[in-house]
Amino acid sequence: MTKETRWLDEDEQTAWRHYLRASRALSLALDRELLDHGMSLAEYEILSMLSEAEGRRLRMGALADLVVQSRSRITHTATRLQRRGWVTRESCSSDSRGVELVLTDGGYDALLLAAPVHVASVRRYFVDTMDGDQLSIVGDGMRRVHEEVGGERG
Repeated sequence: MTKETRWLDEDEQTAWRHYLRASRALSLALDRELLDHGMSLAEYEILSMLSEAEGRRLRMGALADLVVQSRSRITHTATRLQRRGWVTRESCSSDSRGVELVLTDGGYDALLLAAPVHVASVRRYFVDTMDGDQLSIVGDGMRRVHEEVGGERG
């Protein structure tokens, strides 16, 4: 027995298309504005996660989960960041098979230079386009979507 397809109604289709266009346009805009600092949005996100981690270090697998990237993509991005001197790779102290990505002082400095531009862009293109209630609804909705597709809760 096949399950009947639940097609999107007009309002659902409109909301979905707005989400697709907005998410792509937002990513492109944030990426473009970080290019002046020599980094992509994906690289900024990795540097940011490392800066918030204890000892400015995270296992590669944990980092991939945090930024929702494949292990392969994290490895390639880490290689680019390492060439710039922004990160190093070290053996994991608790598991010699594991590798940790470590934020260097140079990487932290690059992040600090880019952060004001990134925050201003996030405010301009995302936060300031909504009032507090709308922002809360969007945040809750995106959290629920993330949970549904297998992301961490919280």
